[in-house]
Amino acid sequence: MGRFLRRRLLAVVPLLLLVTSMVFSLILLLPGDPAVALVGMEDASEEKLAAIRERMGLNRPLVVQYVSWLARLAHGDLGVSLRTGQPVTEAIRERAPITLGLALTATGFGLLAGVPLAIVAARRRGGLVDAAASGLAAFGVAVPNFWLGSMLVLVLALHLRWLPATGYVSPFESAGDAFRHMLLPTLTLGASAVAEVTRQLRSSLGEVLAADYVKTARAKGLAEGRVVAKHALRPALIPVITVAGLTISRLVSNTVVVESIFALPGLGRLNLESVLNRDFPMLQGAVLVTVLAVIAVNVLSDLLYGLVDPRIRYG
Repeated sequence: MGRFLRRRLLAVVPLLLLVTSMVFSLILLLPGDPAVALVGMEDASEEKLAAIRERMGLNRPLVVQYVSWLARLAHGDLGVSLRTGQPVTEAIRERAPITLGLALTATGFGLLAGVPLAIVAARRRGGLVDAAASGLAAFGVAVPNFWLGSMLVLVLALHLRWLPATGYVSPFESAGDAFRHMLLPTLTLGASAVAEVTRQLRSSLGEVLAADYVKTARAKGLAEGRVVAKHALRPALIPVITVAGLTISRLVSNTVVVESIFALPGLGRLNLESVLNRDFPMLQGAVLVTVLAVIAVNVLSDLLYGLVDPRIRYG
């Protein structure tokens, strides 16, 4: 297992170099001048702009700027916000738990709802439950997050007044209020997770249940529930691990829309605000942390493959 882990971590090194170079290039892709964004158009005299470019190192060659940025990054220094003057690492430390918590709870909801639904559908293929599960999965994949979030707010928050429409409460302040405020965003993001888990596990579990060794287990007189739990479910989990990893990665990136709808102060909303305000250091830091979270999830998925199926570990 240690050798398997080392191979996966070594494969990440060139990817990290590629990611950092792409994140650094954001300053070139976005319109506008960081120096102008810092002082404003009204006070943007050539003398002030030249002094700011000298202080920020923007007048140096791009390669030198990139190496200097990497050196600061290695020490945990992502710079300072051009708009607020707040250190980027401090802003990310405040907002990252909200986004990651939302993505993880939405994925957990997808697993808790999707796995039992897929098991029932796979055991009763062609029946009413199977048709309902397939329809629900198709709806969850097809419906856009912004539409589903808006409908949940309209019905559950504004019309029925069961849940708050927007806002965020820390669980350290009030666990009950935090749950109520995060329920609608979790349902909005979790709908696609339920759909993906249901589709993939239903398909893979149906193939495993038709395998000869499963038929042999049934012939021995084992109960159907034990056959599924002990003999069929674990081999069928490989596609689910893939889907769960991809779902978390996609949900982390999709939080821009959901956090904007529900006014959640997470990384997604920070990315949007940084683009609108041309806050280049904040945007670079927020995007970098988001991408690193996605890479970490993919590495964890690879490790789970090795735990579920030892053939992958030694292949």
